[in-house]
Amino acid sequence: MQLTNRRVRLMGTVIDVSIYHEEPEPLLDQVEALLHTYNKRFSANDDSSELMKINKAAGLHSVTVHPELFELIALGKWHSCQPGSHLNIAIGPLIQTWRIGFSDAKVAQPQEIESVLPLINPHYIELDSSTSTVLLKQKGMKIDLGCLAKGYSADKVAQFLRKEGVTSALINLGGNILTIGKNQARGNQPWQIGIQDPANPRGNHLMTIPVVNKSVVTSGIYERHLTVDGKDYHHIFDSQTGYPVETELASLTIISDKSVDGEIWTTRLFGERPASILWQVESLEGIEAILIDKEGHLSCSSGIPTL
Repeated sequence: MQLTNRRVRLMGTVIDVSIYHEEPEPLLDQVEALLHTYNKRFSANDDSSELMKINKAAGLHSVTVHPELFELIALGKWHSCQPGSHLNIAIGPLIQTWRIGFSDAKVAQPQEIESVLPLINPHYIELDSSTSTVLLKQKGMKIDLGCLAKGYSADKVAQFLRKEGVTSALINLGGNILTIGKNQARGNQPWQIGIQDPANPRGNHLMTIPVVNKSVVTSGIYERHLTVDGKDYHHIFDSQTGYPVETELASLTIISDKSVDGEIWTTRLFGERPASILWQVESLEGIEAILIDKEGHLSCSSGIPTL
């Protein structure tokens, strides 16, 4: 047997799934089909997605949704409404105003920002678990699950592969990594995951960590940005100001059991001061963090050396 890889361009990124299995291709076909399903379910950029049915009904009526979409929105709303959280799944109108990461990105005008700020309140997302219905209370509201969907999808793919008996796999959704077991193609050693150097092109690592049955998720201001008149604007927004968050960090990496937790905490914590991030991570069970500031300094939570 050998490690077999399948590459798919989806969810606005490149996805690689590598599995160690006697008959990998049929499984990888099913994984690819799953990824297309999740893209169609969670995309905020596909006008025909299941999520967009909710957004189009904003201020008009509730929408009955697939249980997985309801689960992800409920999870996202809960974390969006926690005190001090920088995660906000209602941020869609602000994302669409700036469009950073898209070909038509622009610097939003102050009046544009002012007009959408009242629409990005996650408390205005109304959920009914008895009917799996979602209502956006105000016209113009838009849910954006970009801070959750890749992690959730990776967890679902891993769940499927484990059910099919796969004991060695690496799932890479555009840099969001989730591993199953050890790397059997390399003598059953832990997977070696590189932590990107934000100051250099992709593939340049500041450190490498051994990972077994863990997720490694990184948020950084270096991936998607817009430069206008010498000023740089990144894609991680502050829901209070409507502008890119002011931060000392270049990147924040979270190591966790579930990939969706990595996405949640990189987003919830991005915007905090590094000392505050490390303090909060130390209180979270099963969560570790690697921080790289704009000067290239690296700091880690206490559990990193033992991973």
